[in-house]
Amino acid sequence: MSAESALPSTCLGRTSVRVTRQGFGSAALGNLYAEVDDATACATVEAALECGVRYFDTAPFYGYGLAEQRLGDALFSADSPDPIVSSKVGRLLVPRAGEARNDQGFVRALPNDPVFDYSYDGVMRSVEASRTRLSRARIDILLLHDVGARTHGDRHAELFDIAMSGGYAALDELRRSGDVGAIGLGVNECTVCVEAMQRGDFDCFLLAGRYTLLEQTALDRMLPECERRAVSVIVGGPYNSGILVEGPRPAAHYDYGAADPVVVDRARAIAAICGAHDVPLPAAALQFPLLHPAVATVIPGARSPQEVRDNAGWMGRAIPDALWSDLADAGLIDARAPLGRAQQASP
Repeated sequence: MSAESALPSTCLGRTSVRVTRQGFGSAALGNLYAEVDDATACATVEAALECGVRYFDTAPFYGYGLAEQRLGDALFSADSPDPIVSSKVGRLLVPRAGEARNDQGFVRALPNDPVFDYSYDGVMRSVEASRTRLSRARIDILLLHDVGARTHGDRHAELFDIAMSGGYAALDELRRSGDVGAIGLGVNECTVCVEAMQRGDFDCFLLAGRYTLLEQTALDRMLPECERRAVSVIVGGPYNSGILVEGPRPAAHYDYGAADPVVVDRARAIAAICGAHDVPLPAAALQFPLLHPAVATVIPGARSPQEVRDNAGWMGRAIPDALWSDLADAGLIDARAPLGRAQQASP
């Protein structure tokens, strides 16, 4: 595949790391919620490359090493220009005896125990292990994973201090040496990103689920502060765990669990306006985050080549400006959300 066939791309923050405006989230390759066989996992990554995706996100936590291993194998064997890869630190994988694990949403994960460690040494050990699983000498973007009160509750202050001293020192050292191109956080909450910007110099944040067609809480503080500091946002979970692609039905998933009736009703109202403009709900969900100037890329997940092709088709779907204005007029989009066309990026 030629470089010319890649999707449009943009730089993260003030770095030279370029990410395609549509990326690939690899949690499903770690058997999140359902098992994916090795051949399908490889074919899914190959389909993403064929669709022009050049940015792939992963983490040790996804399948306890399985997603990194599968992504690394697929990219190593692919005939494609070298892609940009982000992975995460903050959990060390400790091998254990026994069969594949089935917990924390993963089915038949590798027999490793994920142990939180945000220290300098823990981060450096995590990076080396990820490089091995990914079969890559360099990981372009490194993100401190799941820092914050949402994950750690009463231990947040203690672990955040470790992460912003030891863990951040490791990331900054890797960035200054050129071993890493960009550093940031990979989280599901906004407040910790604002806290982190007060403690360190970050290039990007991977924020899952908090700036979507269904939820725009990132507009309160995080996105304005990112704009002010020229920090880029990578939007994960654009479908809010499924409801914006499955559709607003009673059994739909939202924020890693069952959607409550209020959320289903809101999604149903959004879907109705999308339908009035002949726009598939997932197409609006994928393209909405990119309307904000701080958002560099959106990274939907996929567990099959067909899901990859569906994502590509929805991303390429033309959406009239009237759709966004009708959603805003109905109070279904925060009035502060930018609704102009997505910022153009170079190929």
